[in-house]
Amino acid sequence: MSTDDENLYRGDPPPPPPAGPPPGYGQPPPGYGQPYGQPGYPPPGYPPQGYGYPPVYGRPTNTMAILALVMAFVFAPAGLILGIVARKQIRQTGEDGDGLALAGIIVGGIVTAIIVFFIVLWIVAFATLTSTGFS
Repeated sequence: MSTDDENLYRGDPPPPPPAGPPPGYGQPPPGYGQPYGQPGYPPPGYPPQGYGYPPVYGRPTNTMAILALVMAFVFAPAGLILGIVARKQIRQTGEDGDGLALAGIIVGGIVTAIIVFFIVLWIVAFATLTSTGFS
């Protein structure tokens, strides 16, 4: 059994390449000559999407809407008021955060109502105890 490189030793140069152009030489690449509207080609002067462009950001969130939700858990009346003011600002500016402001209004309103209920209950209990002479 004999191979082409059997009689070669390490110092011999490789055999010369075949004559003629390589296969596919002289043919245009795929898609060559298509107008720019064809898929795969961006408009002239623009890099492909995702290269060189800054990321696209959505609308900013209203800061007062965020504060409304946070304050609804910390100090409920402030969360209620901030939520109302934030929704008014969002309608004027078109910012995001309407849901946060609404949540601040709901949570702040419920917690404020519970606090007011307990204050009224405490006042009624105190008045009842002092009027009956129980103390």
